[in-house]
Amino acid sequence: MSIKAKTNKLLNNRFGPVFLVTVLLCGISLLTRLSLLIYSATSVDWSVLNLLKIFIIGLFYDLAAASFAVIPIVIYLWLLPSKWHARKFNRVLLFIYFFFVVFSLIFNAISEWFFWEEFSVRYNFIAVDYLVYTTEVIGNIRQSYPINSIMIGLVIITALVIYLLRNYITQSTTVKSTFGKRTKIALILLCLPVFTYFCVSHKLKYLSKNQYVNELSGNGMYDFGFAFWNNQLDYNTFYKTLPIKNAESILSHLLQEDATKNGRFKNTSRTISNVGAENKMNVVLISVESLSAEFLGTFGNTQHITPQLDSLAKEGLLFNNLYASGTRTVRGLEALSLCIPPTPGQSIVKRPDNKNLFTLGSVFRSKGYNSRFIYGGYGYFDNMNEFFSNNGYEVTDRSALQDSEIHYSNIWGVADEDLFTLSLRELDKDYKNNKPFFAQIMTVSNHRPYTYPDGRIDIPSHTGREGAVKYTDYAIGKFIREAKQKPWFSNTLFIIVADHCASSAGKVELPVDKYHIPMIFYSPGHITPGKFEKLTAQIDIGPTILGYLNFSYDSKFFGQDVFKMNERDERAFISTYQSLGYIKNNKLVILDPNKKAATYKPDFTTGSAVALPADQQLINEAISNYQMASYLYQKGLYGFESKKK
Repeated sequence: MSIKAKTNKLLNNRFGPVFLVTVLLCGISLLTRLSLLIYSATSVDWSVLNLLKIFIIGLFYDLAAASFAVIPIVIYLWLLPSKWHARKFNRVLLFIYFFFVVFSLIFNAISEWFFWEEFSVRYNFIAVDYLVYTTEVIGNIRQSYPINSIMIGLVIITALVIYLLRNYITQSTTVKSTFGKRTKIALILLCLPVFTYFCVSHKLKYLSKNQYVNELSGNGMYDFGFAFWNNQLDYNTFYKTLPIKNAESILSHLLQEDATKNGRFKNTSRTISNVGAENKMNVVLISVESLSAEFLGTFGNTQHITPQLDSLAKEGLLFNNLYASGTRTVRGLEALSLCIPPTPGQSIVKRPDNKNLFTLGSVFRSKGYNSRFIYGGYGYFDNMNEFFSNNGYEVTDRSALQDSEIHYSNIWGVADEDLFTLSLRELDKDYKNNKPFFAQIMTVSNHRPYTYPDGRIDIPSHTGREGAVKYTDYAIGKFIREAKQKPWFSNTLFIIVADHCASSAGKVELPVDKYHIPMIFYSPGHITPGKFEKLTAQIDIGPTILGYLNFSYDSKFFGQDVFKMNERDERAFISTYQSLGYIKNNKLVILDPNKKAATYKPDFTTGSAVALPADQQLINEAISNYQMASYLYQKGLYGFESKKK
């Protein structure tokens, strides 16, 4: 029997539309996979085995996704009485259904293209996370792409596809079927998604050493569903563990602090003691959206898009070897405020029961400071208002600005220059009230759609990332110049640091170069210009600031004061929402949710990595940090005053 004859036979029965939906989904998924493969051609390992993995495993996941997608049509065709099957209204309903299916599949393919362009991965935790904030996400899409033209084009293409498939769509309506026969087929088809849910492993696509091959082997819709159902990862369930006492002992040795109020190290609680008077300078911590180290001229960039930051780097202390904890703003905020390794799944900033935690803001507040978090967007996004206001900070967002004070805004917030105007106003209030201040300021302009006020820089708005970087650089320079005119400037420490890099994509699971971020300590008359070369984790920033101010305090931070750090203590943490990395001694340990631990030799320039024999000591150190971070949060032991349950 020919392929055409077999196809007609499959279509010419009551459940023919189910077969047609499956073919459409697999066909469009194949075209999507091919498009993404060509787009990422230079990053893919083009071996025959890898190509087989991409398309064979990819087809498997396409079919897995189809098993869920056909559920509505299976139930409809099963329960629809035979006497109504051939009627006109059924044909109309089938056309409407297929229009929706085709439109959704093509829309998804285009969405996957844009998501891949931004993150170089299929749908994952980020895509699920964005569902909560549809206003910002849809607004970002509308401001970044010609969405109206895209939607019109989608409708036209969908209508054309439906016209070409019109005979196949209605072919089954001439076939009669008894309820008993329909029931047998329907139950078999409905068992397939149940089998998929319980028996299909998401690990099948991770069979290559090339991360692009692994991602292309997946199906975006299936990956989205997996991320939706697995957006919280319990560390003990999914990762390698040690007995808690062992983990605590390892941390005690790593943190090099044994003395506490009761005379011993407990969990991470310990007393940080510094000799001499405390230096109660004001502190302004500027967390810059998506500022990769590679954007700065001081790190070799030749585009001249960061003249202000390059100048500040020469006048202050530049940290050359700093690595971000994660790939999203909430991970940066978590690292800067909690100084804790990134726990798997959702950031603590967005989790329940995250009040009264031990934060940098709470330490400053205990020292008599006014601790502030100032954000250029609306702080409900990513739960920022809720988190910071309940953890030692006073929150100010764009709602504190009058319309007349805003020069420009997009869906993410006001232009950075307006954010800094707001910040100066709030800091002036603290100074007038004779309060030392700690302010964490979060910028937004260096984010797609990359728009900003005209006339500020020599790159037109909405032309790409380079313009947004240069505008943010301009706004920071303007802020520093205006701050110099303030009476509080001479007694203020400015820290400028990225929340994360602009891109996390690489050929390997955790490309270390995609976590390299800049940081500048700037305070004329206090900070000696220079470069700090030791390996530094983002979670070390808080303790380092407190150490520079010579503060003594009871600490629970996992981070350490890098100015006092020995060479043997240098390490950094990098992560996705599920892969947890630990960098030390020029090695990278990666903990994965299948209780897997592996050791690599990373290339800090290219991001590539070569597998090494397991380094059990480093693996145990990585486990201790990540396991204890999850343990302390879950048990309510990371509070400013420990919560009891």
